[in-house]
Amino acid sequence: MPAVRPYESYVYAYPHKTAYRPLPERPALRELWAAEPKSALSLYLHIPFCEVRCGFCNLFTRIGAPEELTTRYLDALDRQAVAVRDALGDDEPVRFAAAAFGGGTPTFLTADELERLCDIAEKRMGADLLAVPLSVETSPSTATADRLAVLADRGTTRVSIGVQSFVDAEARAAVRPQRRAEVEAALGRIRDARIPVLNIDLIYGIDGQTERTWLTSLDAALAWRPEELYLYPLYVRPLTGLHRLGAAAAGPEAEALEQAAWDDQRLRLYTVGRDHLLAHGYEQVSMRMFRRADAPQEGPEDYACQTDGMIGLGCGARSYTSALHYSFDYAVDMREIRSIIDRFTATEDFSRAEVGRYVDAAEARRRHLLQSLLQAAGLPLDDYRDRFGTDPRADFPAELARFADRGWLDAQAPEGLLRLSPLGLAHSDALGPALFSPGVRAAMAAYERK
Repeated sequence: MPAVRPYESYVYAYPHKTAYRPLPERPALRELWAAEPKSALSLYLHIPFCEVRCGFCNLFTRIGAPEELTTRYLDALDRQAVAVRDALGDDEPVRFAAAAFGGGTPTFLTADELERLCDIAEKRMGADLLAVPLSVETSPSTATADRLAVLADRGTTRVSIGVQSFVDAEARAAVRPQRRAEVEAALGRIRDARIPVLNIDLIYGIDGQTERTWLTSLDAALAWRPEELYLYPLYVRPLTGLHRLGAAAAGPEAEALEQAAWDDQRLRLYTVGRDHLLAHGYEQVSMRMFRRADAPQEGPEDYACQTDGMIGLGCGARSYTSALHYSFDYAVDMREIRSIIDRFTATEDFSRAEVGRYVDAAEARRRHLLQSLLQAAGLPLDDYRDRFGTDPRADFPAELARFADRGWLDAQAPEGLLRLSPLGLAHSDALGPALFSPGVRAAMAAYERK
């Protein structure tokens, strides 16, 4: 059996945005949501601004916000929220089970602007931020006391901070200008704000990183007893800063050797990190996510990403109905991102979906299997049968047979549970893409990067 690269791509949503296309009919949101369940929606507000752009970042974000751009952006977000809430209607109760502010860096906004962001979520959309889990992303330089006080007062239950490395030389290698002293000060302010859940993001696979320096970062993070830790493998994606720095390749053979060595490094560091956290009282939730065993459960009990809908506000946010995933245009190049943000802030009519991809019954099955299998808890077969009336082993026999042959499925899982083995979890970034449909693969391959 041919060797499989462990790091093909991080599957955080399916289908990926590069499979989206402009929707010629521009369907009305009111029609899209008319028959959808609305009792356990997730709300996501996207803020596409950062103070700097890290070398590995391919998120939809721009550096800085000149000429009152944040004000214009929040004005547009407000208009969009009004239109979306109107489209949801009042024929049945609309309830949000969870909320999140992401980006970019939501705390790029000032304290007053964060107050307005919360008002949009509550007064326009009707989300009760004091009653549901609210997660907010931040960075060391923007996690200021006044911003954190607003977030705490408005009901934030989780703050996620991108640290990536506590070793200054590694931060520089990842084109992330920060010093450890600044990171530690920011973590102190977050703990002082008494927000219940702290998540720290770390990255492995940085140039020059060793097992010793990786453990240095892990132990520095553990000193704060974070309720959650995310361990991300480094990727160098097209149009990012690190990709541009490494654009002069040494040739295909040398590149292949370098790639294999890098894969080995990342897999080794993943194993070291996983074992270190398990030994320090953390439980593995997915390949990336680890939760302290005594930490409060963060997340709504009645929201399931496989089945429940999502409302995304902002020009980089996705929305999910049962039949259509939709958003705005997607780009990585800074000039393209600026143009998309400018168009968003000038938009008056947010009542229609512009860009997206329809999800038929076959794709819904793939999405359910993929999203369940990539969690350490696995997929209860009864849940799948109750939803689709079939068995995933009958729907995806070839894929699951390959996974079993590679040792990626847990042969000791309880009856009625399809679950990854530790080796399978380690290869999540190969397993996930292997479940993409031919149609989605073709659309992603045809996407013109911008």
